[in-house]
Amino acid sequence: MDTTYKSLRIEKADGVAEVILLGPGRGNAMGPDFWREMPEAIRALDEDESVRVVLVRGNGDHFTYGLDLMGMMESLGPLLTGDNNLAQERTKLLKLIGDMQQSTEGIARCRKPFIAAVHGWCIGGGMDLIAACDFRYCSRDAKFSLREVKVGIVADLGALNRLPRIIGEGHTRELAYTGGDVDAERALRMGLVNEVFPSAEELLTQARATARRIAENPPLVVQGAKQVMEYCADKSTSDGLRYVAVWNSAFLQSHDLAEAFSAFAERRPAKFVGR
Repeated sequence: MDTTYKSLRIEKADGVAEVILLGPGRGNAMGPDFWREMPEAIRALDEDESVRVVLVRGNGDHFTYGLDLMGMMESLGPLLTGDNNLAQERTKLLKLIGDMQQSTEGIARCRKPFIAAVHGWCIGGGMDLIAACDFRYCSRDAKFSLREVKVGIVADLGALNRLPRIIGEGHTRELAYTGGDVDAERALRMGLVNEVFPSAEELLTQARATARRIAENPPLVVQGAKQVMEYCADKSTSDGLRYVAVWNSAFLQSHDLAEAFSAFAERRPAKFVGR
């Protein structure tokens, strides 16, 4: 039986899980429920062997407005104000940020690939979230903004760490320093998204089609490719080559490999079961 969440809805079919951002704040803003529930949801999806790929999207007209500042004031407020805001409060704030980081770090660490399908606004924490995904699509109406600087915050949930690998140092610094907005076409040019679709409906149709294509492949091989690429991101080419050689030495032999050869010889579609 699936867990019921307040800030998320999860739908599963044919090896694909859709994580739908719900809010409850306006524009699917990320409040206390999200930061508590998202890491739990990621762990559950990682352990669910029926799930081979995860699609993340927003409910309604937008992906997400990002951090729900008003909703977070109950937990953040006492740690940011007051006469006794010293080491104990600093330590609590450090832990709170670390806990919140698991909502994005968990995506990168999850064995299953994540696809972000962005329509409407994707602001602040939404940028941290999509940067942790394996790749991103968007609709023509999508707009992106790393807006933490506008509210006096250094983005601390992964965007500053991951975006340089995706769009380069220059683009990342521009977004982080200005807090400006980027439309879909510029997002495509800078490499933030893989493709732009005419409408939110077409975006979802195509993102689901890609997710299904991934789900049809050997799941352990897809997961292996993700884990190898995550490991190699900050390693030398020689270290990466050694790692993938060891990986295949350990995991290449499988029922799915035999099925791939049989299907090729018999000229039929392969059916991979993850063994």
